[in-house]
Amino acid sequence: MEYHDRKRILVTGGAGFLGSHLCDRLVAQKNDILCLDNFFTGTKGNISHLLDKSNFELIRHDLVQPLFLEVDEIYNLACPASPVHYQHNPVKTVKTSVMGAVHMLGLAKRVNAKILQASTSEVYGDPAVHPQKENYWGNVNTIGPRSCYDEGKRCAETLFFDYYRQNNVNIRIVRIFNTYGPRMHPNDGRVVSNFFVQALNNEDITVFGDGSQTRSFCYVDDLIEGILRMMNGQDDFPGPVNLGNPGEFTILELAEKIIDLTGSKSKIVFKPLPEDDPMQRQPDINLAEEKLGWKPVINLEQGLKKTVKYFESLVSGKKPVGG
Repeated sequence: MEYHDRKRILVTGGAGFLGSHLCDRLVAQKNDILCLDNFFTGTKGNISHLLDKSNFELIRHDLVQPLFLEVDEIYNLACPASPVHYQHNPVKTVKTSVMGAVHMLGLAKRVNAKILQASTSEVYGDPAVHPQKENYWGNVNTIGPRSCYDEGKRCAETLFFDYYRQNNVNIRIVRIFNTYGPRMHPNDGRVVSNFFVQALNNEDITVFGDGSQTRSFCYVDDLIEGILRMMNGQDDFPGPVNLGNPGEFTILELAEKIIDLTGSKSKIVFKPLPEDDPMQRQPDINLAEEKLGWKPVINLEQGLKKTVKYFESLVSGKKPVGG
């Protein structure tokens, strides 16, 4: 690629789980990448292998504050995404989603950049429709303990479409369902990371409720491919579009798979279900298949095998290999 053909791309939350994998793909494409993170949940370890790349630059910044740069594309991934982290400071979580969207949309408007918002399946709340299609408006508690994240992301989607209609900003919105893989934060409270850490330490595996609630798990490589296809797709399709693996599993099934995979001596224990925890979560990805030609290619068993080495290295205290 000629230097003048390179795109200058900003990835907010670029040192996080998803952001770092996205940076890997974009750097490999020879674009100039500006990775922005405030390191609340992201870590330098996730992007340390990129720091010596001539087309990669790291910026420590909090999106609650304005930012002035010259870029061609923006991937807005900045926001704590697990209950443990987003409930730690719920006011800050709302600010990150809402003010971060305002600042990034303002930047996109000023420099005529294309911008993608990493939204979430949490906009559907505890869904009364199953599986969830993009035209479902959701069933969200506006004042519950999860609302800071759910409603923050819903408001961000509103802002994106208002900038699209009012200012003709070139927007893309993806609604991300449960994603897992190397570089997950081991203490993020998510079910995959919880189960791996507990199983590898032969501790009791904590299942909330009776374990019959369902989730769909998408391996990170599949998810990043979907995000890239959305950004590079047709300008007349702003989304939103669901990105996730439609394979549906109960939490109990996941726990049993991880115990088998790790050869753990862990026992499963049950605890009360947290408030507003959705009972079902499964994406309808027909729109992604139609508009993006995208669907996941890595099933749960394959993805868990790819992920276990990362958690083994964390638990053993060794630096994750390829993580």
